[in-house]
Amino acid sequence: MKFFLLSIVFFLAVKASVAQQYTLASPDGKLKLSVTISKKDIQWSVNLHNEEVIFPSTISLTVNSRELNTAVVRSKRQQVNAPIPAEVARKSKIVDNNYSEITLELKNNNGLVFRVYNDGLAYRFKTSFVKDILVNQESLQINFPQATRVLFPEEQSTLSDNERPYLENALSAFTSKQFCSLPMLATTKNNIRVLITDADVLDYPNMFLEATGTNSLKAKFPPVVLEAVQSGDRMENIVKEADYIAKTAGTRNLPWRVFTITNDDRKLAESDMVYKLSTPSVIKETSWIKPGQVSWDWWNANNIYGVDFPAGINTKTYKYYIDFASKYSLEYIILDEGWSASTTNLMESTEAINIPELVDYGKTKNVGIILWSLWKPLDNDMNKLLDRFAAWGVKGIKVDFMQRSDQGMVNYYERLAKACAERKLLVNFHGSFKPGGMHRKYPNIMSHEGVKGLEQNKWTHSITPEHNVTIPFTRMVAGPMDYTPGAMNNANKHSFRDIFETPMSMGTRCHQLAMYVVYESLLQMLADSPTNYYKEDESADFISRIPVTWDETHVISAKVSDYILTARRKGDNWYIGGMTDWDPRDFTVDFSFLPGGNFEAEIVQDGVNAHRNGNDYKKVNLNITNQSKLSIKMAPGGGWVAIIKRK
Repeated sequence: MKFFLLSIVFFLAVKASVAQQYTLASPDGKLKLSVTISKKDIQWSVNLHNEEVIFPSTISLTVNSRELNTAVVRSKRQQVNAPIPAEVARKSKIVDNNYSEITLELKNNNGLVFRVYNDGLAYRFKTSFVKDILVNQESLQINFPQATRVLFPEEQSTLSDNERPYLENALSAFTSKQFCSLPMLATTKNNIRVLITDADVLDYPNMFLEATGTNSLKAKFPPVVLEAVQSGDRMENIVKEADYIAKTAGTRNLPWRVFTITNDDRKLAESDMVYKLSTPSVIKETSWIKPGQVSWDWWNANNIYGVDFPAGINTKTYKYYIDFASKYSLEYIILDEGWSASTTNLMESTEAINIPELVDYGKTKNVGIILWSLWKPLDNDMNKLLDRFAAWGVKGIKVDFMQRSDQGMVNYYERLAKACAERKLLVNFHGSFKPGGMHRKYPNIMSHEGVKGLEQNKWTHSITPEHNVTIPFTRMVAGPMDYTPGAMNNANKHSFRDIFETPMSMGTRCHQLAMYVVYESLLQMLADSPTNYYKEDESADFISRIPVTWDETHVISAKVSDYILTARRKGDNWYIGGMTDWDPRDFTVDFSFLPGGNFEAEIVQDGVNAHRNGNDYKKVNLNITNQSKLSIKMAPGGGWVAIIKRK
């Protein structure tokens, strides 16, 4: 009997020391996840086509100064194939949603959920505490194979507008003193891409990634801000931070950690994982949410000419913008910084601006008004100011200079989106972090900046064609981006100058036009002066006929940082946009994605001298069918764009 009892004790001890192992495959069986949970830690690894892409990597969660118990009580699996009708369409009207899932229920009713899609995977922790909790730390160490390279948007501080260049280098070349914002893209030596970001980020900070000087990355989170001091009208100095990253409800789902994984760059640019992993819309009636194109004043510095009144921030100038928007059927104009009595007094406009008059004038032209605002004055008196804006009849706000990613700022985004939705106002987040899925919960969120965009051509040489064909595979994978395209003065690398008052772009005219198909934003800017667009009527007319929401999207050909060729459908019409870096390229466009029947393609392509003068382009019309194939050429920094209609 004594021997029998000793045997039982030995068996239980051995069982407790044995790690629990789980596997999960994507619906197509090509992407495979392995999870190993021991008393010591939680590890997971990934392989694609039987090649290990992420080596065993560790995760943990520390709540109320104690690490979550990793003992698995039970597991539950499910297969889901439930397409999502988008509340407001973005890259597609119906979002594919096919995944395998395993939920690991941990001791004390906490949990860990993994989902594996055909194009990536995600995981999240679930907590179950009666009272509010302090999340001290959420740990993640990602271990990549040797010789992995990265596109690393390095940050100097978590106090950032997230407008960073993507540094390309071996992951091991970055030191432990360097960290980056998301999304970040890793590439293995066998050219498998791993795009890292997060989703369903609510009441929680954004994640950053720290380098280690090896082939590993570690999660980094900004702490809760306890005290901040205003510096001027738009900057803050953080005076005191907590020793925890979130104070939040005890029973909740934490954000998803998202990994888009593919050896096909087209699939990377098509991925919509952030959207489908995020909370569904809480706005039940969305018919008032009207995405559209916008005539924007700030980039062109109100530089209109050939008029009989002084151009500037005044009512006559903005009526000119409204007239322009009306002529080309643009839905909105923005009044950027300068319309208000001061940047901190948003209750009144300057004496030179009459907002109600502009709103009424816009109504006669079917053009809505969007107002710019600093985030802090808006936060100080949100309800009163939004009531004023709504009473004026404006259609939305562009809120700027948040430049923080901590839990308190994430909550500000949600508080503002909710308050705006209650008044049927659209929101455009500028000076912001990248989308983290809140745009699904609040579809009145039209776009985020969080990208190094066209505006920086006013003062840098960093917005190159190579950069422009990098961001569709990095920043844009997270969601809509307010890049603000539309330059009508287009220069090659030798003739470009950064001129603040009369800016230009690098690359060709067609490179700019193609952005309206390639780039996603529900408020898509026309950044140049209305006068310049009047002079370039053919280009302005072409841009104005490109939608901002899509029924479906297919990337025809793509290579990260080199080129992209994207086809999108809206109703019966198709739109194709292609962009290249500084290397000229030849492509064959295969129109087999079209349905049967005859179509007419209205094409704008680089002119024969576009390599010398970026403004050079040629417009042609062709008859095509789904059997057609067309050879096209792009100049250095060039582009190609087409509107295809059924005959």
